[in-house]
Amino acid sequence: MIDSKTSAEILSVAHEMADAARAAILPFFRTSSLLAENKLQGGFDPVTAADRAAEVAMRDVLARRRPQDGILGEELGTSEGTSGLTWVLDPIDGTRGFISGTPTWGVLIALSDESGPQLGIIDQPYIGERFVGGFGQAEVAGPMGKAALKTKTNTDLSKAILFSTFPEVGTAAERAAFEHVSGKVQLTRFGMDCYAYALVALGQADLVIEAGLNAYDIQGPIAVIEAAGGLVTDWNGGPAHHGGTAIAASNPELHARALAILRET
Repeated sequence: MIDSKTSAEILSVAHEMADAARAAILPFFRTSSLLAENKLQGGFDPVTAADRAAEVAMRDVLARRRPQDGILGEELGTSEGTSGLTWVLDPIDGTRGFISGTPTWGVLIALSDESGPQLGIIDQPYIGERFVGGFGQAEVAGPMGKAALKTKTNTDLSKAILFSTFPEVGTAAERAAFEHVSGKVQLTRFGMDCYAYALVALGQADLVIEAGLNAYDIQGPIAVIEAAGGLVTDWNGGPAHHGGTAIAASNPELHARALAILRET
């Protein structure tokens, strides 16, 4: 159990990390000199100097303020800790969007224990929006000020807005299951990366369904969405924080309806 004094310290550290990542990333965004390397043989999984600089900046904050905690980062791997707590970092979730100049990528930060994420941040540096969930907080701060995060109450799939990052969702079987749900919603949109999860927490969208995720892709969004009243599981209804498949819904009733369709296929 994390006490109130420790949770306040952790929140302060998380915000400092998000600030440090913003400062590291923004000088690279929409610059003609930005170069992307490909990490995936036979496909395209880009990484840039901005990704690496942001993770280094966040790790520097942790080295100074929480050296006892473990770290799992997309670019720099795993560092063991002694506290039983692990920071799960995706310095730029949506690097494809980042190198394309779109403002829908984000910095993902989660703090997890053995049961999963306890705190999450989705930060969009260019827009200046930060979504925070955990330790009693569910809040977005940005150009329009601060507001509470609250997911939608709609339980009707035919009125739902569904997001996924790629039209080609996972395996052929996973793609077929996704399309079964997609055929029953009002609107399906692609390409939003982590910002799709932020929109569910904000009450603007209803569902995100994805496959092929890593832990650092989903742990921050889980904490934010669940703090706002939503639910995130894998496609079997179990924990999603280790990665793989994920279905994020604005409320448990809608989640159950969409999950039942996924599991039928």
